[in-house]
Amino acid sequence: MNPIANATCKKVLFIPLIAVLVLVSMGFMFSCSSDTPAPQEKWISLFNGENLDGWTPKFTGHELGVNFKNTFRVEDGLLKVSYENYETFDGKFGHLFYKQPYSKYKIRLEYRFVGEQIPGAPDWAYRNSGIKFHCQPPESMALDQQSPVSIEVQLLGGDGENERPTANICSMGTHIEMDGELITQHCTQSGSDTYHGSQWVEVEAEVNGGDIVKHFVNGEEVLAYSRPQYDTSDTNTKTLVTDPDNLLIEDGYIALQAESHPVHFRNIELLPLE
Repeated sequence: MNPIANATCKKVLFIPLIAVLVLVSMGFMFSCSSDTPAPQEKWISLFNGENLDGWTPKFTGHELGVNFKNTFRVEDGLLKVSYENYETFDGKFGHLFYKQPYSKYKIRLEYRFVGEQIPGAPDWAYRNSGIKFHCQPPESMALDQQSPVSIEVQLLGGDGENERPTANICSMGTHIEMDGELITQHCTQSGSDTYHGSQWVEVEAEVNGGDIVKHFVNGEEVLAYSRPQYDTSDTNTKTLVTDPDNLLIEDGYIALQAESHPVHFRNIELLPLE
């Protein structure tokens, strides 16, 4: 064979061989990566389904630790807010605090409203509860204080007719920012659906210290905001501000609400992000 032709033939054979080796190598890498399991998220259960261990109640007009009229209770593996021992609400707003503060985390739970609102309660509290985070320490609350200084993931149930989105943001002695604008109104609605009846709804919040916060309902993001901060005009807040030049709230306690309507909670879990 002509030497030039022979050399050309070797080059033609060599190039496809290189291509085959590259493809085989890439296939091996893809195979290895697809076989590597994703790291497991380590969610912590905050509620054991048996009792209120790790949780402390605080009711308006009562000392920390008093579970007024056994409002917070555990039955059938559920954490329940019950008003069966009440005749009238009488302004007894309740909060159930988890035992330690957190800064950066995800929290999720399922809730449902049941039964009827207790007589004597405000209209706005109908099928209304919440997850409060970045709360002031429960022992720092005044005896007659209705709510801890905090940010709230408001939990609402439908009334059977009107639109009532859930996982809204409400602020107690605090403000937030949205799109770079300071939001001072008490509540801002999310973009969630309305959930009528007594169906279970899953709500999740992603909290990043003093940075962005996101709300999710049944796995879909419905609201985002940032820079939770103290409202220095609020009486209860003034004692908490240590640096007037830095009002950001970067951590705090978690609490569940009792606001006059029976509600059940389950699968209360937290994923630390630090």
